[in-house]
Amino acid sequence: MSGPTQTLAPSDSRPPTTTMASIVLKSLSVLLGIFFIFVGTTKLTPKISKELHKDLRKEFARYSKVFPLAQTLEFKIPSKWYRRTVGGLEVLCGICLTFIPSKRVKQSANLVLALMMLFATYNHWMVGDKFERLAPSLVFFFMLTCRLIVEYQIRRKDKSDKTTGKKSSSNDAKDSSNTSASSGTTASAGVQHSKAKKDL
Repeated sequence: MSGPTQTLAPSDSRPPTTTMASIVLKSLSVLLGIFFIFVGTTKLTPKISKELHKDLRKEFARYSKVFPLAQTLEFKIPSKWYRRTVGGLEVLCGICLTFIPSKRVKQSANLVLALMMLFATYNHWMVGDKFERLAPSLVFFFMLTCRLIVEYQIRRKDKSDKTTGKKSSSNDAKDSSNTSASSGTTASAGVQHSKAKKDL
């Protein structure tokens, strides 16, 4: 007499590559989010670092003069509001990357920050800063781009896994229906054979 059948607990079916990509994505989201919250806060208030805040005020006074189309359209952007807008966006996007679980919100924040890093690179270039001042913007632009690529790969892998799962389930359903049909045909053939024997 056989013993009771043991039911095995379902294991994680995600491949190691997808798991590693998810860890990389979460790590990038947290690190980049915390960094931009810190940087944006230094633009908004001198409470973290008075010297850094003072330097940023001077830098944005220079950046406001090279704002795109400012000279062509003959308008001047107030450096104070320019700095506060950039800082506020950095803090908001950093909070989205770090704390908001929605993938769509994180992706939107990632895109906004990547565009802002490109714009910061443009500002450094236009005011004639050296490469040492320009390099951090490029580094964080590439990090944000890497995060977008990793997220895209994970999303594409999840879609392909779902499609493969649906196909396999439909094939299993077809096989089970074919098996039941064949078993029914075999049973009916056996009944007919037994009836023929009785007639004889």
